[in-house]
Amino acid sequence: MTDAAPPPQPVGPGGAPHHHRPGDGRRGRRRPEELPDGGLRAQSPQGRAVLLVLVLGSGMAFLDGTVVNVALPSIGADLGADVAGLQLTVTAYLLTLSSLILLGGSLGDRYGRRRVLLVGAVWFALASLGCALAPDVPTLVAARALQGVGGALLTPGGLAVLQASFAREDRARAIGTWSGLTGVAGAAGPLLGGWLVAWDWRAVFLLNLPLAAAVVVLGLRHVPESRSPERAPSLDVPGALTSAVGLGGVTYALVAGPDGGWGAGSVVAGVVGAAGLVAFVLRERSARHPVVPPALFRSRVFTVVNAGTFAVYAALGGVMLLLVLQLQVSLGWSALAAGAATAPSTLLMLLLSGRSGAAATRTGPRLPLVVGPLVGGAGVLWLSGVGPGDVYPVDVLPGVLLLGSGLVVTVAPLTATVLAAAPDALSGTASGVNNAVARSAGLVAVAALPAVAGLTGDAYADPSLLTPAFRTAMLVCAGLLAAGALLALVGVPRGRPDDEVLGR
Repeated sequence: MTDAAPPPQPVGPGGAPHHHRPGDGRRGRRRPEELPDGGLRAQSPQGRAVLLVLVLGSGMAFLDGTVVNVALPSIGADLGADVAGLQLTVTAYLLTLSSLILLGGSLGDRYGRRRVLLVGAVWFALASLGCALAPDVPTLVAARALQGVGGALLTPGGLAVLQASFAREDRARAIGTWSGLTGVAGAAGPLLGGWLVAWDWRAVFLLNLPLAAAVVVLGLRHVPESRSPERAPSLDVPGALTSAVGLGGVTYALVAGPDGGWGAGSVVAGVVGAAGLVAFVLRERSARHPVVPPALFRSRVFTVVNAGTFAVYAALGGVMLLLVLQLQVSLGWSALAAGAATAPSTLLMLLLSGRSGAAATRTGPRLPLVVGPLVGGAGVLWLSGVGPGDVYPVDVLPGVLLLGSGLVVTVAPLTATVLAAAPDALSGTASGVNNAVARSAGLVAVAALPAVAGLTGDAYADPSLLTPAFRTAMLVCAGLLAAGALLALVGVPRGRPDDEVLGR
């Protein structure tokens, strides 16, 4: 609250006052721009409506990261695409999303988090329409790149609105619900994609139009606006450009390098990306109003938990890629059946993530951030034994359940702790950093794990070669999860997520 002289004004996140229009209070109704003292409660009607908007918005971005994979064969047959064209269809989205997600967070802090979220939803819908109407591969790739721009606005914007809008004591529960439901959106991609592709692959993209319309309509009605009261007078354009070049270049190199034999193009992209990241760090240390204030990383917890995020999401990206491949190639399952194999994990997140966030509020984040990755690692170790002739109930399901249980315990406290370690004024930026770390981790895993495990060329199509490589990769993923638990054990102090010890 501020110390403004009477009559008192409603106060928004960050202490920014809101102003009534004449007659606003005549029927006791609260405008979306206004927050009750202390913020929204998770169980209130407006709190639930805000959560719905944020889940729908972020869910679109998560869903499109997985649902398109199932549609690739149909896209290739319809548009006459070769393997390179299909790969670009996937990577164009990831490139723009990962390279611009830091900028998306800082734009929300400066210009309004709800505004950036809604702009991202409209942008994503228009780009999705472009994908659905694409007459050829180059048009589809360009539209996918534009989709990534919209995703870069949607993803950090949703978490920043959540952090700024909800009462402190309800944030962990709200983040748990958000993370569980958006995780469900990503995990449901293969199932939903298989169903839609049976009708027409273009329906995969048309699905985003009604979702985006719901985000805009409900967002305008229910989501309060917030921005950083300490926002800079101008945007750090050099910082934004160097971060985009750095993340984009490194991402392209990691995706294209292994498949292309590290040719000149991928090497140059990697060098330019690395130089861009170095320039970004130097720029942020000297800029008066940086995109990512270095002060964020003065918090040991913020730094350690982001490192843990990288380890956990790298492991998750590797498991989700190679488990589905192993089930199809070595066990002979259909794509739909392989995608459905992880459904119990998704169901656990749907049912229990909100409770996990609330429990972490009582116990502090250290315990779940240690126990969760270890439980998930045990599940990955179980899955490492999956091979030809195995059956789902005995050989696959127990590992999936352990992995899902570990994610339930880990994901919500991980996100809540990162945001709690940053000032509310920088919640959008902190969310952008954490999302960039998670996305980069998945990309590194997808690019590096097959080569580390000895899976090169067309070896993935031979069960006798894929199975030992899969087992090696799962051991690496289990080790990454153990590393995430170790980081939390030594780097996260005991205490509640919003205690002074976490960086406030």
